[in-house]
Amino acid sequence: MIQELQLYNTISRKKEVFKPLNSPHVGMYVCGPTVYSDVHLGNCRTFISFDLIFRYLKYSGYKVRYVRNITDAGHLEGDRDEGDDKFAKRAKLEQLEPMEIVQKYTLGFHEVLRMFNTLPPSIEPTATGHIIEQIEMIKSIMANGYAYEIKGTIYFDVEKYSKSYNYTILTNRKLEDLLENTRELSGQDDKKGRLDFALWIKAKPETLMQWQSPWGMGFPGWHIECSAMSAKYLGQEFDIHGGGMDLAATHHTNEIAQSEACSHHQPAKYWMHTNMLTVNGTRMSKSAGNGFLPHELFTGNHPLLRKGYSPMTVKFFMLQAHYRSTLDFSNDALDASEKGFRRLMNAVALLPKLVASETGNIEIEPLRIKCVNAMNDDFNSPVVIAELFEAVRIINTVYDGSAKITTAELEKLNTLVHDFVFDIFGLQDEESSNLELNEILDMMIALRKEAKENKDYATSDSIRIGLQKIGIQLKDSKEGTTWSKI
Repeated sequence: MIQELQLYNTISRKKEVFKPLNSPHVGMYVCGPTVYSDVHLGNCRTFISFDLIFRYLKYSGYKVRYVRNITDAGHLEGDRDEGDDKFAKRAKLEQLEPMEIVQKYTLGFHEVLRMFNTLPPSIEPTATGHIIEQIEMIKSIMANGYAYEIKGTIYFDVEKYSKSYNYTILTNRKLEDLLENTRELSGQDDKKGRLDFALWIKAKPETLMQWQSPWGMGFPGWHIECSAMSAKYLGQEFDIHGGGMDLAATHHTNEIAQSEACSHHQPAKYWMHTNMLTVNGTRMSKSAGNGFLPHELFTGNHPLLRKGYSPMTVKFFMLQAHYRSTLDFSNDALDASEKGFRRLMNAVALLPKLVASETGNIEIEPLRIKCVNAMNDDFNSPVVIAELFEAVRIINTVYDGSAKITTAELEKLNTLVHDFVFDIFGLQDEESSNLELNEILDMMIALRKEAKENKDYATSDSIRIGLQKIGIQLKDSKEGTTWSKI
């Protein structure tokens, strides 16, 4: 029996049955990258997780508008409006214009996600492309009495907002505790309250990225862009808002406040957050020196890595953990995922070679139901992967002749594997895409077959052993010879 789709809602702190506001249409907004540097693995995990959710919702018959923004302005170094502008600082460091920095790292971000085979969002708006919308939203918030101007900078009044709304609804923290833990910032004495945050920041004369506004030249605060763009493309109320859990306490909390102060509505019905990454049990971070970038993971060019791992191996590794679980990187864990992924792909490669029988004792429907129910249980990808290895077992037993499958069940097996491995998980067989390697190995297998037919067993064994030495395992069966990486 197929269960209803349930997802964990951060705002209610429990799983809820998914009921879109305007089914079958689904609006989903995910906070995208700040493109002042290379995208890090924590971001990649978030985008891979929401790619899985996007793909599965589409597979389930929903018409999804997936909006993921690009932050290309307004993000200062500190989450509380302190420090330098990240883009200006990087531009000075690399001696480039800020928009050259934006272009460079946006292209890099897209390339990494292409390597992970994620689908592009329906809309990918930028902060700089929506300055007018942000200004209009700020004007509405001010008109409703929840923001104030000090010397050309507009601040959100958290204390006044908290009298009508629950500012900490997303994190369930006490406002008093937040105030106690928030230090006074030098240069920020103009703010009425320590929790107040900037909606619009007055620009200094030397500021490279600034725009005209009713309050003078300036630039938007970090949080306002997502509120303005989600409202523009998904409406004042939409279905899913996602991002990394590190965004919940500040960025998403402030998004909710801005949206309610503007429209008097909660922006999203469901809030979803991915968990953090660790390395050998310790939280991954630049300060700890244990963080590595995607390209370092792919090449192995990092002191914590024994070797490089392919993008699909890394993606498979991420999918083996639930998106709300901590994901711990280690060489041993990556090695195990590499072997598991190769085993899965080897089985998938055998599917076209399976021969159906008139009778069989294999039923695929119970396996499909288990996979669907696992995904319907808050997108539980690790359980689906465990079920897919049952499909691997079936493929191997049918291939070696120890089990039989009918034409109808074989068709169901092909559909199951295609749907979950390729359409929902977005995995690719990197080796099968290497046409040159395939052609060379096909030629070697043909030469070995010819040698065996001529009873030249020395040459046959030499080819087999030689391939084994370079990591290629040959497997003979009555259907012919196949190869796999060891």
